[in-house]
Amino acid sequence: MTDLFKDKAKDFEANEFVKALSQGIGSTILAKIKLHDAMQVMDFGAGTGLITSQITPHVEKVTAVDVSPAMLELLLAKQDLQNKVETICQDITAQPLDKKFDLIVSAMAMHHVQDTDKMVQSFAEHLKPGAQVALADLDKEDGSFHPAGVEGVYHSGFEREAFQSILERHGFKQIQFVTAHTVNREDKQYPVFLAVATKA
Repeated sequence: MTDLFKDKAKDFEANEFVKALSQGIGSTILAKIKLHDAMQVMDFGAGTGLITSQITPHVEKVTAVDVSPAMLELLLAKQDLQNKVETICQDITAQPLDKKFDLIVSAMAMHHVQDTDKMVQSFAEHLKPGAQVALADLDKEDGSFHPAGVEGVYHSGFEREAFQSILERHGFKQIQFVTAHTVNREDKQYPVFLAVATKA
């Protein structure tokens, strides 16, 4: 599989927009989810670990999952994440992991997954009963958020109602949406939602 993020990885965290977005999503997750030191967490589409870094101090272990070896390499190089983070480079919708989690978080990764229904089904299958998801991505937009022709982008954001229906179909309840961050770029606003839900 081609690593579509190989060229972006090197300068990814130098981007002020990326840092602000990750900070906004991370702080909203921390405000909405009760974390504790026995928790096993999956960070789906973990990238270089910008969300993982915010969650790790509060939980037992984070499993950082991504399909980009270049991104995960940078995550692993962070000294403060040593011993508390395991990285796995694979597509869990095609190759599930042999473990269950108390929480799955994801930030701006879901629009890179073609089959949203299968992805949410995979989340449900990787969670313990009563466990939660905290999933952040773009609200439905006009396609201008990414440059034209960029590879690996399958959705121009998501309608909250439609995304809620997918969560419900796969056994999630107590579904809440909040706006975690708003990206302001070239006179346009792109709200980013955080969906929090519990596996029945």
